[in-house]
Amino acid sequence: MNTIVNTVTGPVPADRLGKTLMHEHFVFGYPGYSGDVTLGPFDREAALQKGSEIANALMKHGVKTVIDVTPNECGRNPELLRDISERTGLQIVCATGYYFEGEGAPPYFRRRLLLGNGQEEIYQMFMKEITEGIGTSGIKPGVIKLASSEGTITDYEKAFFRAAARAQKETGITLITHTQVGTMGPEQAELLLSEGANPKRVIIGHMCGNTDIAYHVRTLSYGVSIAFDRFGLQGMVGAPMDELRVACLAGLIAMGYGNRITLSHDTVNIWLGRPRVLSEAARKLLVNWHPTHLLENIVPALRKAGVTDDKIRALFEENIANAFSG
Repeated sequence: MNTIVNTVTGPVPADRLGKTLMHEHFVFGYPGYSGDVTLGPFDREAALQKGSEIANALMKHGVKTVIDVTPNECGRNPELLRDISERTGLQIVCATGYYFEGEGAPPYFRRRLLLGNGQEEIYQMFMKEITEGIGTSGIKPGVIKLASSEGTITDYEKAFFRAAARAQKETGITLITHTQVGTMGPEQAELLLSEGANPKRVIIGHMCGNTDIAYHVRTLSYGVSIAFDRFGLQGMVGAPMDELRVACLAGLIAMGYGNRITLSHDTVNIWLGRPRVLSEAARKLLVNWHPTHLLENIVPALRKAGVTDDKIRALFEENIANAFSG
């Protein structure tokens, strides 16, 4: 099985990823932003500067790699990521994949699915990018990003899951998912495994949207890994408060599941389109939604909860390497 991971500056061995944040976005835009560029133009130099500042801040905390899981239709910019990586030395992995139906851009492939060959075309898209590179950039994704809706995996979304499992069987690429509002973790795992995916290379994401330990155990029973990857994003979009997440995470580690959990924030450094306008209440809730929150605040909270340094290191390092080499 391949243990090499494609970064935006070339392949690296999985055991060279080091301390890693599994789920972040240097730039992100909800589909439709491209029609509002007159009032929300993209400033590439500003994005490069901001991305480089974030990369340097992370590296001061020992972070060596960031997985940027921005889907294809949400402003994915592998060339920008390459420039950030080359400027700072941070290893960055980009993705191939589409967002969930309700907040993605479904008409294109939904219409092609109606013609009867859409799933094959999704598979072809994955394989072309994985083996030859994205567009004309030559940059190859290191993960496939998948996503499902709240309380369901739609037929549209299932086509991507099935195509991704097939692509994984041929290339060994790691699959990272989005679960909406703490739902569908076990169902995602079951679907991917039923299509032949390797559970050791599947990470079910946003699981910290649900603090029911039984829900996590059901998902983990499929042999997959899970991600607590929205720290700092709390009290909104169905997200629980961080202290509840820490308690749930510490409980899972105490139960022996600490070797199959990864951590991140799901932060967005640059929003494409016009800047967001937040209420004062929202700003207070999101004050810690930034890329160093885990390292500055959550790690000390885990230590206070009795999690050892070795187990914390596994969340950022060994578990990541295993998810790319299992």
